[in-house]
Amino acid sequence: MPSDFCDGKAPIEAKESSMKKLDGKVAIVTGASKGIGAAIARTLGAAGAAVVVNYSSNQADADAVVASIKDEGGRAVAVKANVSTVEGAKAIADAALATYGRIDTLVNNAGVYSFAPLQDITEAHFRKMFDVNVLGLLLVTQAVAANMAEGGSIINIGASITGLKPPSTSVYTASKSAAEAITSVLSKELGVRKIRINSLNPGPTETDGTAEIRRGSSGADLIGKTPLGRIGQPDDIAKVALFLASEESAWMTGGVILASGGLQ
Repeated sequence: MPSDFCDGKAPIEAKESSMKKLDGKVAIVTGASKGIGAAIARTLGAAGAAVVVNYSSNQADADAVVASIKDEGGRAVAVKANVSTVEGAKAIADAALATYGRIDTLVNNAGVYSFAPLQDITEAHFRKMFDVNVLGLLLVTQAVAANMAEGGSIINIGASITGLKPPSTSVYTASKSAAEAITSVLSKELGVRKIRINSLNPGPTETDGTAEIRRGSSGADLIGKTPLGRIGQPDDIAKVALFLASEESAWMTGGVILASGGLQ
C-alpha cells in the first residue's frame, strides 16, 4: 500500500514552518522594565519581533529585559522616556525608527495607580494617574501612529477594574475607563489606515506593584471571587498581547478583551 512514509521522508502536512508569528516586525512596549510590560516584551521578542523596551527610571531592570530577549536570539533596545510628555513620546517612536526602521506594534502598558476614598483625593493624585494613564497613552499613540506600518496593531493595557468599580478607586477607574473610550474612538480614526487598536484588560495580576494589595484582605477576596481560583501572572497577559499583535487577530479592532480569570 502506498505510504507517505515509505521513502523515509516526512509527509508535507507534517512539516512545520520555522517562521515565528512576528518575524520581521518591530514592537514598542512602554513601561516594560518589569511586571506585565516586561513579560509582554519578552513574549513578543520570543515570537520574532525586535522590541523597544521603554522605561522611565529603572535602567537596570530594563537592561535585564533586553538581555533576556537577546539571550534567546532576539533583538531589543532599552529607551528611557517619559510617556506623558510630547518629547518623551517622540523619543520612543524615533528610537524605534532609527534602530529598526519601522513600527508594527505598540503596547501602551505604562501606567500608575493608587487608591483613595473621595475625601483623600488630591489634585496631585488625579494628575499623576491621568498624565500617565490617559495623556501618556494618547501622546505615544500619536507619535507612533504617524509612522506605523499599514496593518499595525496598538494594544492599550487597561484594567478589569472598569467593570468591577470597587470603592476608593474612582480616579484610577476613571483613567482606565477613559483609555477604553479612546480605544473605541481611535479604532474608527485609524481603521482607514488598516491599523487596529484594542484594549487588553487584565484582572488582578501578580507583580511587584500588587504584592502589597495581595497581602491585604481585599486581595484575598479578589482571588476568592475569581472563577479560575488564582491570581493572574504576567505571562497570562503577555500571551493575549501576542495574539493581538499577530495576524491571528486581524479582524479585531475597537474591542475590550478581558483577561481576568473570569473576574468581572
